[in-house]
Amino acid sequence: MIKEIIVVEGKNDAAAVKRAVDAEIIITSGFGLTKQTLELIRKAQQNQGVIVLTDPDFMGEKIRKIISDRIKGIKHAFIPAEDAEFENDIGIENAKPEAILKALSMAKAESSEKRIEFTILDMTEYALVGLPESSARRRKLGAALGIGYANAKQFLNRLNIYGITRQEFEAACNSLFE
Repeated sequence: MIKEIIVVEGKNDAAAVKRAVDAEIIITSGFGLTKQTLELIRKAQQNQGVIVLTDPDFMGEKIRKIISDRIKGIKHAFIPAEDAEFENDIGIENAKPEAILKALSMAKAESSEKRIEFTILDMTEYALVGLPESSARRRKLGAALGIGYANAKQFLNRLNIYGITRQEFEAACNSLFE
């Protein structure tokens, strides 16, 4: 049982989450995210906490951003695209229960204070930007740290806002890339 309420995009996503864990779920209906749904998420955050688990695609990121811009303190869980793909369709509904459980167990809250632990120099030093393989390295590292895949600028932002420590970062890089 997860104490937080899990926010997903659609009914099929909710069914996949229910196969993995006993939890309450709020469905956003994709971009049909209404003021009423946002208010429901806000109340859920105040009472029990919320974990946002959206599809690892552009629309999922857009919905995640809308929610996190309006409601502070929520947690974010990310499933790597390769764990949520079936026949060229990417979505939470395609993820196995183990992938959903792993993502939920690694959920991270955004820091309320501005934190700059990592800079572009770290991204360069660990080949996370500027090289042909940088995108693949960010994908692997994002999965290992539970912060998902993002372009270089957003990845750097996630390292800082999700409170990733230097020790976590370096341990993950060393185990993945050396």
